[in-house]
Amino acid sequence: MDDVFDILWLKILILVHAAVKGLDFLFAPLNRLGPALAISIIVVLTIALTKFFSRIYKTKRYLKLQEEFQTLYELRKEALTCKEPEKGKALAKNIDQGRLNQVYYDYFFEGLLNSIPTKYLPILIMLAYVNETFKPKNLLENFGRDYILKFVSFNGNVVKIGAVFWFVLSMPMVYLVWFVVGKWVDRYKKKK
Repeated sequence: MDDVFDILWLKILILVHAAVKGLDFLFAPLNRLGPALAISIIVVLTIALTKFFSRIYKTKRYLKLQEEFQTLYELRKEALTCKEPEKGKALAKNIDQGRLNQVYYDYFFEGLLNSIPTKYLPILIMLAYVNETFKPKNLLENFGRDYILKFVSFNGNVVKIGAVFWFVLSMPMVYLVWFVVGKWVDRYKKKK
């Protein structure tokens, strides 16, 4: 049995090394732009990939729970608009206690489970790739320095920013730009 797991582990390692070589080949032209811009472009591509995966992959259970939640939520809103406010509140409370709360929690956790392979796993894989590819030794060999950026703090200390920190710092910046550009595109489409 141990031999089977050893063989399986070796095949996984071969697959991982092949994937890393493929990513190295894909991202090699970015090295001319410098490590900070290369990592930022990798972040943009990672976010685009996660957006694409999130859009196309949804389990049947998630879609069913989403539909059930929307139906119950609309029913609850309708109960609250009843002519008799006290009766409406009582009906809404019964809907909440009866099924809506359970459907909401199931819907939330199913969405979380959907986002693991579509959002979090690609980001973590690319973070591991950036960590390995842009480690200080490789940065020194390829770019002549062992950091991505450096600056002097207020007290005179030199602060060096590494690849992982730059990747993590780039994520919210890219998400913010993505959001702003998306809103701008939506506004432009509405005008046309």
